[in-house]
Amino acid sequence: MKTSDIVSDRINRLPIGYIFTYSDIFPEVNNPGALIKALSRLVMQGRLRKISPGRFYKPRLTDFGELKPETFQIVKDLLSQNGKLIGYLTGYSAYNQLGLTTQVSSIIQIGTNDLRKNITRGMYKIRFIKQPNTLSKEHIPLLRILDAISRIKEIPDSTVDRSILTISQLIGNLSDSDRDTFIRLAKKYNPATRALSGAILENIFGSARSELLYKSLNPSSEYQVGVTEGALPNKQKWNIQ
Repeated sequence: MKTSDIVSDRINRLPIGYIFTYSDIFPEVNNPGALIKALSRLVMQGRLRKISPGRFYKPRLTDFGELKPETFQIVKDLLSQNGKLIGYLTGYSAYNQLGLTTQVSSIIQIGTNDLRKNITRGMYKIRFIKQPNTLSKEHIPLLRILDAISRIKEIPDSTVDRSILTISQLIGNLSDSDRDTFIRLAKKYNPATRALSGAILENIFGSARSELLYKSLNPSSEYQVGVTEGALPNKQKWNIQ
């Protein structure tokens, strides 16, 4: 069977929107030149899209135009390595999932323990955000909330007040165990994030839940957030402006 026929057969088996590299579906290739030519031909025919050098996907066409691949597909190789979690999606894509914004950004942010150089894949700019806590799959939903708190002024198409009210609902729905874990994870974030997280917790559950975060702060420090007392009535106690 010709290389082009093998390529076409394997491409047909792939799900739409699945991003792949040469080695993902042709690990045994002996003629890389023929493989590259076959893939390039499929791109020219419109059966494939090339998102970046060596990365392709089958496009999904609808009555409203072509849909882009899911964010996870674009960066999946940057989230795990040899089965080990090395990053998680956060930032703009997480704000959308958390109900903090309806905007979709071409900037993809990844939380990671080791900062890496920013990269570009096609139209997407990939940025890495330093995460002070050890990564764990079960902690990702909590880390995303904390990341949103730490960058609350950067959430697009929203106000700080509106974002705090939405985050308060998310925290209010956490289980007792998750709330305890949330506090433990928050302790490794910067003082402004600890203050805002603590104030939100106290506003919902009372001072007992937020005491550890309150004691971790310098009582003379102030935090410029831009929130009103309508959204956070106890902001003065936490020196939040």
